[in-house]
Amino acid sequence: MALLLSCDGLSKAYGARRLFSGISLGVFEEEKVGLIGPNGSGKSTLLKILVGEEPADDGEVSVRRQLRLGYIPQEDVFPAGATVEEVLLEAARTLPMDEHERYVQVDIMLGKMEFAQREQVASTLSGGWRKRLAIARALIQQPELLLLDEPTNHLDIEGILWLEKLLKSAPFGFVLVSHDRYLLENVTTRVVELSRTYPDGYFSITGSYSDFLAKREEFLSGQAGMQQALTAKVRQEVEWLQRGARARTTKAKGRIEAAERLIEELDETRERNAQTRAAVQIDFTGTGRRTKKLMAVKGMSKNLGGRPLFRDLDLLLTSGMKLGLLGPNGSGKTTLLRLLTGDLQPDAGEVWTAEGLRVVFFEQTRASLDKSVTLRRALAPNSDTLDYRGQPIHVAGWAKKFLFDPDQLPLPVSELSGGEQSRILIARLMLQPADVLILDEPTNDLDIPSLEVLEESLSDFPGTLILVTHDRYLLDRLCTELLALEGDGVVNTYAEFAQWERTQQAEKPTPPRSAPAPKPAPAKAPARAKALTWKEERELEGMEESILAAEEAVATLLQRMQDPSIATDHLQLHALSTEHHQAEEQVRQLYARWEELEAKRESGAV
Repeated sequence: MALLLSCDGLSKAYGARRLFSGISLGVFEEEKVGLIGPNGSGKSTLLKILVGEEPADDGEVSVRRQLRLGYIPQEDVFPAGATVEEVLLEAARTLPMDEHERYVQVDIMLGKMEFAQREQVASTLSGGWRKRLAIARALIQQPELLLLDEPTNHLDIEGILWLEKLLKSAPFGFVLVSHDRYLLENVTTRVVELSRTYPDGYFSITGSYSDFLAKREEFLSGQAGMQQALTAKVRQEVEWLQRGARARTTKAKGRIEAAERLIEELDETRERNAQTRAAVQIDFTGTGRRTKKLMAVKGMSKNLGGRPLFRDLDLLLTSGMKLGLLGPNGSGKTTLLRLLTGDLQPDAGEVWTAEGLRVVFFEQTRASLDKSVTLRRALAPNSDTLDYRGQPIHVAGWAKKFLFDPDQLPLPVSELSGGEQSRILIARLMLQPADVLILDEPTNDLDIPSLEVLEESLSDFPGTLILVTHDRYLLDRLCTELLALEGDGVVNTYAEFAQWERTQQAEKPTPPRSAPAPKPAPAKAPARAKALTWKEERELEGMEESILAAEEAVATLLQRMQDPSIATDHLQLHALSTEHHQAEEQVRQLYARWEELEAKRESGAV
């Protein structure tokens, strides 16, 4: 495979904070790379350096000549007032084709992305549809290599499944930054982790994400063994140094220098292994309540803007139950959570709660987080000491549990990353014993190590858990039952995520053909009419079959135009586009001829 892009010795730091150093990587043609790493390891910054949006402190990036390089950043920005169609047309102008071909490409892309309203202003789209448009804008430029930075942000589960299908069949290479473990497992052919845990600053394995996990475990075990061996060897050398050499011969001086290098190597290995052990210490606390029945919903209904979110909902929450909520963006998941917490009232029905029930709520908007205060005050509002499970703990030690450095305590919350802000909210929740723990998208911006610790804590939580997340792995791992808001007030329950996914695939209607909407099928001609010649009568009798065949030809040509191998071939696409227009014109002429013959028969004209 041809090398598309490479970097050699890349280093980047912000002030005294070093992100990475000495990174040397290459991405080959059609290679599908997953880029992972803890928050703050520099994944987004590395993509910006590769695409040329940010300079490196050291090192260089080499790009194959005339490489079509696409980039989808975390934030989706579009020109003010531009419609969906205008955004795509502007992106298509980078390709060597005429205006007609650009419109053809836009039509094809709108179909792939399932956009219904091409005239909608891009800035008015929901977060999920803005992300789809950002992806469409990159794809219409026909990239040979695409860099994607957290593309699942703002996508619901259906959107993530759509993205997964798109990337699995992608005819181009890509580098994907994501914390979605199922997505990484299903679409990548190579995984690279940025981390100070590794001697080179990164670890790269060809294979799936599960292959990567197995190889990483082998490497880290070997590195731990190396630390033990170095420790024993350094101990021997230190004992020799302490005895002192009778004569400082050249050989003795060489051994002293070798001992110093061993000590430095041991220090570096210890530091890397300490990075391996560093993880957020998440542990939610139950109240110890013995009551089994905690909350009950009876006949609850709720409308929003005249649209039913759910109707006649019955739900019983018991201790130890772990309920996952599914549904597309806007289906009412957050509304249901607010009804359970009492922040909203239902249109019908009621919510019963056990006496003295303690409900703790993690809200995805982080609205309760004052971003103007310092990290110190966000973690400990009243003093530098907190009470955790009846024991006092200093705010610096509490911050360390969530991987905050002591020098971050004076920083305002607004200067912290999204993942760090999420960790603040989780730290607050851990101070509140709960009977019912309600988490609305708690995984947003969390890195994979933090997700793994979160899973363990939620798995051990003794109370009731209600979880809204687009992380399929988390749903599979934790939830004993799934409640799906299907739309139009319909609510269904499922035992596992795979069951819901199978149901969605079975019920999903076949996409309509993009060919012109057919007119009502012409009725077969009655017995031979005197107004028509024998030849015209036969022509009219076969008109329905001719029209259906012509429409099928239009649909077939459109399908061929959507084939990735053809869509990237300018000449072949142009030829097919011409055939497509000719086929559409034939359909139009057949309908016109059918109307002409019908009118002639009815009028009795010769």
